[in-house]
Formats: sequence, structure tokens, C-alpha cells
Amino acid sequence: MNSDVQDSGSPFVGDPPLLKLERITKRYPGVLALDQVDFDLRPGEVHVLFGENGAGKSTIISIIAGALRPDAGRIEFRGRQIALASVHHARSLGISAVFQEFSLVPQLTVEQNLFLGAEETSWGRLNKSALHENAAEILKRLGFPLRPTQRVEYLSRAEQQMVEIAKAFRSDLSVLILDEPTASLTHRETEQLFALIEQVKAQGVGIVYITHRMSEIRHIGDRITVLRDGRYVATVDSETAEDELVRLMTGRVIDQIFPHISYRPGEAMLEVENLTTEDGTVTGVSMNVRRGEIVGLAGLVGCGKSEVARACFGLIPVSGGRTLFNGEETTGLPPRQMLDRGFFYVPPDRRGEGLLMMRSVRENIALPALSLPDFSRGSVLRRHAESARTAALAERLNLQPLRVEREVDHFSGGNQQKVLLAKSLTRDVELFVFDEPTVGVDVGTRAAIYEFIRDLCESGAAILLISSDLPEILHLTNRVYVMCRGSLAAELSGEEISQESVLRHCFERKAA
Repeated sequence: MNSDVQDSGSPFVGDPPLLKLERITKRYPGVLALDQVDFDLRPGEVHVLFGENGAGKSTIISIIAGALRPDAGRIEFRGRQIALASVHHARSLGISAVFQEFSLVPQLTVEQNLFLGAEETSWGRLNKSALHENAAEILKRLGFPLRPTQRVEYLSRAEQQMVEIAKAFRSDLSVLILDEPTASLTHRETEQLFALIEQVKAQGVGIVYITHRMSEIRHIGDRITVLRDGRYVATVDSETAEDELVRLMTGRVIDQIFPHISYRPGEAMLEVENLTTEDGTVTGVSMNVRRGEIVGLAGLVGCGKSEVARACFGLIPVSGGRTLFNGEETTGLPPRQMLDRGFFYVPPDRRGEGLLMMRSVRENIALPALSLPDFSRGSVLRRHAESARTAALAERLNLQPLRVEREVDHFSGGNQQKVLLAKSLTRDVELFVFDEPTVGVDVGTRAAIYEFIRDLCESGAAILLISSDLPEILHLTNRVYVMCRGSLAAELSGEEISQESVLRHCFERKAA
């Protein structure tokens, strides 16, 4: 392991490792998740774990957090060998994790979730006033706009992410693990998180950070350890060129992440006229999407871009305006009828909305099409046909490993996303809506998803791409609608589509 890579900004350079993992191995039935992996974390540094989905990143942070035990290898903490027995044991040592998948109880309040399992008691009774005061102090210190008494089930995904982050700060920290922590945060909230990271670094806290965003690595990273297929590849500094990181991660050179796309715009498939939703998240939006093109819908988190598509698909009630699909009015029709007409919406939250995590790949892929002749005859499912069709689609999306009877929850995030996309190919679809299609997936999987979207567009489908990732908007679309505070701020095309133009329209109404 190349542990000689030095970080220049930390006052703790030269100190012995805070945490050291040697030859860590973890096996699952039929899968070697980690194969003799080395890793060390110094005080006051951000050490980025980098690799494709399935490389072993989640497994290694689960071991550090006490959620999993390795099958072989040793762990040292502050120079002493330890065996982490549980998450509670790890937290007692100051090791706290914020995982990509939330571990909140929706029916409880923010303050109850913050101190779940670590409640203060007085004479055997819960000290509610202390609970409230401590929660309020943590939220204030972090700058998160949350009330301690809010029920978690009524919070947005970004707000729930804040609760998860706040949980890690409820006690003294030695090691902080952050797994894609900015995926649901706005730019302002992300900057707040980075400021907190700098604060705890100055206190000697070591931070294990997982991200697929190169800009974040450059902004806060000190060292990067690259994993591939459960094996250690290299440890490099955060200034390493992007092309080199991609080569280390994938074992191949990706000269162009974004493919060239031949747009051939035809007739309008989706027409939206002065659309307003009952909940007020969308007001007076008009737009259209044509065959053979990719239309981007851009804007900050909470601007209403997802709600536009969800209203068109029948997931959100409409109070004004109308929608037309393939020339016919479809305002207010339910999702089942929109699906039957050839409109497929791929949601941003694959675990919460897109997939049945405890069911197999086969069942998930087939779910939207069970009523079709290819999958059933009357009320009887055609099991052999279902298995053959879903296996072919899984192979087309390069599912790894190619096991369609395996539960979706046992796959990496990138492979779960492939299952979600495969569902859209089980029917005849004329309009695909991809809502944040690459959240939490690596560069290699991103490239595959972009090629998938390109192929659909060039085959004549209409594509609506909703994304908070600006490079996706800039490189994949031929027209862009920019949303700001629930309304349409601009329509851009051709050379008008630039980073400066999109960002200006994202913020201009806010500043007005």
C-alpha cells in the first residue's frame, strides 16, 4: 500500500494512523466482496474511497462502522488492535457513519431520531427537555433549518439527509464516515457540510468519504484510495488527474464519458400547457418533448422540476392547465393509463419508489408488464417467458453478477439502477422520463447509462432528462428548460446551453 502520499494541508501530517486496516477480507455466498484490502486513515484528513459500484466501498465502511465483521485481517484503532463487535461499540470509540441509505424511523421526530438508542434518562424516565435542548443545539451548530419536533416522515429527502448527518455529530468524533452525503443537498447545504468537515478536520477527526463527484474530491479530499472488484489498487493524492483516476478505477481508459448523440426531433410526444399543481410546487409551466430528442429539465433541489414530470404521469394532482400525450389530452389520468399509452417515468429514489428491494431482479424487471401477453395468459403468469425476457434485459444492461433470481437488495447501487432502467424496456414506450438517473453511481456506470439514453433517443423515442447534475444537462440535451421556484425561468437550445446561462436562470428569480 502506498501510504507515503502526503497531504499538505493537515496539521497532523506525520502523526501515526488513527485507523489502520490490514489484509481485510469479506466473503458472501458466491462473492468475494473484499480481498486482502489495506487502508489507513490519519488524524485530520479526508480520505476518499473511490471505485465503481460493487468495488467494495460499502463493505469496507460497514466494517469500519461495526455493522459487518471481516472474515480475515486485522483492524487497529489508535495503535491498538480491536475487533468491532457492533455499531454501538464503534460509536463508543467515536466512529460514526452516515450511510447513503437512510436509517431513520419515519414515525418519530427529528430529536427522537437523533438520539435513538442514546436517550438521556433521569430516574429511569426519559429526559424530554434535555433531548429537545441537545437536538436544538446540534441543529443550530450545523446550520440545518430543521425543527427538533418535526416528524421525519414529513421531511423532504434532503432534510432527511440532514438528520442523518446530524446523528453523527451527537457525540465526540474520532472517525466520521460519509457515504455520498451530498446526493440530496442543495449547493448551499453542501457548502455548509464542507465547512463542518473543515472544522472537525482541525480537531483531528479522520474522515472516510465516498463520492463519485470529481469536484468534491478536489474540494475536500486529501488522499484517495482506489478499489476495483474488491481489491486494493492504489492510494494517490487528490490532485491526481481525472483520466488517471478513471483508469485506476475501471482498468480502462474512458476518453469520453458523454457520447455523441444524433438528435432527429420529430412530432411532439408530450405537450404541457400552463400546468399548475394542487400543492403549489408547480405554477404555470408550459413545455414540450418531441421524438428523437433529449430535453433537459434543470434547476436547484426543490425548484419543482421533478413535480412537473410526476404531475404529467398522474402522480400529483393538477389544479390548472393541461397535458397532451401523443396528441391526446391526458390531464389527470392515473399512472396505469399513462403507462399503457407509452409513457414511462423512472423515479429518482430507486429504493423508496422504483424497486421492491426484497424481491428478485426477475420480479422487479417484469413488474410493469405482468398484464402483457409476453408475461401472462389471463391470470396465469408465463414463468419461462418471464425468466427468459428478464434475463435478456439484465444482460443488455450488463447487470453484475448476472443473477436474475437474486434479491435486488444484494446488489450494489449501480446495479440496482440498471434493474430500474431495465424495467422501462419491458413495454412499448414512446416517452422516457429519467429523473436523476445517475444518483449514487460510478463513472463507468454513468457512461453505460448515458449510452443507454443515447440509444433510446436515436431509435426515435422522446426523452425527458431531469437532473441536478449540470454536466449531464450540458452534454446530453439538445434543449433545456430551467426551473426556478416552481416556475419556468428559461428555455435554452443549441449554443444557449451553457453552464453560465443555466445557473443564471436557476438563481435569477431567487435574487429578484
